[in-house]
Amino acid sequence: MDEIDVVVIGAGQAGLSSAYFLRRFGFEPLVLDADDGPGGAWRHRSPSLTMDKVHGLFDLPGVRRSDPAVNGGWRPAAVVVPAYFADYERELGLAVLRPVKVTAVARGEGGRLVVTSGAGEWAARAVVNATGTWTRPYWPYYPGTRSFRGRQLHYATYRGPEEFAGRRVVVVGGGTSAAHVLSEIAGVAASTLWATRRPPVFRPLDDFGEDARRDAVALVEERVRAGLPPQSVVAVTGLGYTPIVREALAKGALERLPMFSRITADGVSWDDGRYEEADTIVWATGFRSALDHLAPLRLREPGGGIRVDGTAVLAEPLLQLVGYGPSASTIGANRAGRTAAGNIRRLLAMAPAA
Repeated sequence: MDEIDVVVIGAGQAGLSSAYFLRRFGFEPLVLDADDGPGGAWRHRSPSLTMDKVHGLFDLPGVRRSDPAVNGGWRPAAVVVPAYFADYERELGLAVLRPVKVTAVARGEGGRLVVTSGAGEWAARAVVNATGTWTRPYWPYYPGTRSFRGRQLHYATYRGPEEFAGRRVVVVGGGTSAAHVLSEIAGVAASTLWATRRPPVFRPLDDFGEDARRDAVALVEERVRAGLPPQSVVAVTGLGYTPIVREALAKGALERLPMFSRITADGVSWDDGRYEEADTIVWATGFRSALDHLAPLRLREPGGGIRVDGTAVLAEPLLQLVGYGPSASTIGANRAGRTAAGNIRRLLAMAPAA
């Protein structure tokens, strides 16, 4: 088993940001990434999500995006952003080992955490977990799900509007993923229906200023400090009038219905007697944090979440969680990387290597 100062698990924006700041603070972290190539979750996005539709993409720390097309244009985000991440890794000379899937993180001897993977084991003085959410799509259960004779898919596997031509589609979910699907399939599908648990709240982009962002982050932080699972971003921020939302509105695709109560063989129904035929259901219902490999540490609180202060896991001082809770956004990921690296610098300064 190799001994090392810091292991970073995940090479998305949060993981690369953490590695960047760790190097600035004098560490040489080992970055383990489960994917075949750079890009994190971006490499798995639908080809139809082009850069002109992407809202809120921020530069990685220390290296600005040099390609003007990264900031807009018709090129797929699944191509452009991973290329930027690959350039970033090369320019910084980061040691990213891939594809390496971490199967467990456990407490070891000598005040270290043991990181186990198919490629080997490392005993680390500190670990930054940046595994994100993309590999854990959330599928809510509704009565009758198994009786549905049509097709069901999650947004994680959505690849564009063409395959929905002539279909009667129900899109479930109140976030930007649902708006993305509706903006593209409306006019291609025979019919679309949008169902959400809560009425959507639309916000002008300029209405969500610094104070509003700070308040939104504070609400998410309050939950994770209490050991509750992080709340969905849209539940706090609402839907901004992004290009995707404006396109969906222009097509009349954002006429929301409350959630149905049951799925039938050929559609969905409500308790008030309403019934709508459907042959396709798209679950744009978000993701959950991919943290199964942390199970040996027994970090879950009775409320189901992990108690975190900033990025520091209160039950395990050697572990930092980035891209979790308030840092689960591109701008939040950069801040979280700096915070996690600073916490590790202070922690290891007080605990000399064994």
